[in-house]
Amino acid sequence: QALRQISQRTISTASRRQFENRVPENQKLFQEDNGLPVHLKGGAKDALLYRATTGLTVCGTIYALYYLLISSLPKKPN
Repeated sequence: QALRQISQRTISTASRRQFENRVPENQKLFQEDNGLPVHLKGGAKDALLYRATTGLTVCGTIYALYYLLISSLPKKPN
């Protein structure tokens, strides 16, 4: 029982010291009216993730449509 209390206290205080509260900074950033959509307000990393996701979605759609077309055509006899 005492060992559990000591270990929980050590873990909770150690994690609190390592990370500072950045919520107010992020709130200010995301509430700023700069004409950007919310999914791009995080900067270059968000833009890269957005473009990668869009690219993969387009490629996947083309891939699916291609194989749908191929599978709808009759097989060639040997």
